[in-house]
Amino acid sequence: MATAGIRRKARELALQCLHQWDQQGHAASLEIAEEVMDSLAADADSRPHARSILSAYWERPAEIDEWIDSASENWRMTRMAVIDRNVLRIAATELRWIDDVPPRVAIDEAIEIVRRFSTEKSADFVNGILDRLLKETEQSDDSR
Repeated sequence: MATAGIRRKARELALQCLHQWDQQGHAASLEIAEEVMDSLAADADSRPHARSILSAYWERPAEIDEWIDSASENWRMTRMAVIDRNVLRIAATELRWIDDVPPRVAIDEAIEIVRRFSTEKSADFVNGILDRLLKETEQSDDSR
């Protein structure tokens, strides 16, 4: 399977793990994620990238959520649809903390995933927030 396909499956797997964590209020842990992955009979090739997304997010959930909040006009994370919120978490994590994912790939993948699991309006919503996050990231990179 091509790397792009494996990475998409990994993002979808991370989405399922974050959804479970978000809805059930478990403490963030890769142990819970492994249980979710096992229950889904997740493909072994997709697990490593899913783990890296989850680890990177769970190391700084408040920081990432605040960053998303700052870019979302009139929408707090708690008011967003669960799928949209967690897709944003994945993409924001990849934008800033996972170096081997090109920013445009992280955004395009997020839009495709949200189209598949949420609504067409969600795709525009997620794209707008991620574009703002990308611009902020590029500006901070330029100032270094």
